[in-house]
Amino acid sequence: MLDKTYRNEIRRRFLTEALPEPLTRASSHIQIFDNYIAGTRMRIRSLRDPATKVWTWSLEHRLHTDIPGITKVGELHLSEPEHTVFEHLEGNEIRKNRYFHEFDHHAFSFDLHLGPLWGLNIANVEFADEESLRAYEPPPFAVYEITADPFFYGENLVGKSFEDVRAEVSRIAESGFLAEFPDE
Repeated sequence: MLDKTYRNEIRRRFLTEALPEPLTRASSHIQIFDNYIAGTRMRIRSLRDPATKVWTWSLEHRLHTDIPGITKVGELHLSEPEHTVFEHLEGNEIRKNRYFHEFDHHAFSFDLHLGPLWGLNIANVEFADEESLRAYEPPPFAVYEITADPFFYGENLVGKSFEDVRAEVSRIAESGFLAEFPDE
């Protein structure tokens, strides 16, 4: 049943120190405001294009699967009046700027978090299938792979600070497990 109404998001995620060249914070990007609805697996996503000042909204239901990197996503696009109905549920917000860049024939998105998570930079690369997901070699700008680490799921980052992120990265480094992509 879920396959009829949900799409598979197939991606790997990596911590990065900064945007890779030639990107800079002044490069073209979109602004993302993810509001996680407490006690649910849902979020209200508001996107703003700073160049055009155009807003778009969606209500998303995200289900993490047993396969790291594959998430089932149901998405309902909202009009401005529909978004207004859901606005009172907002408050558990994560803000980030998303940049896009192709590297080694793969389209990447780079999320630079704002507010309390300032300093958290995540590179995302999407794939068409699980085989491509597993075969991909991490890019040289990746510091750690976080695909299989639930700490870095958006809903788990709500209420955290960059110091919490630093503590988690230190914990990973001290354990000797540098978050490689799990084998089958």
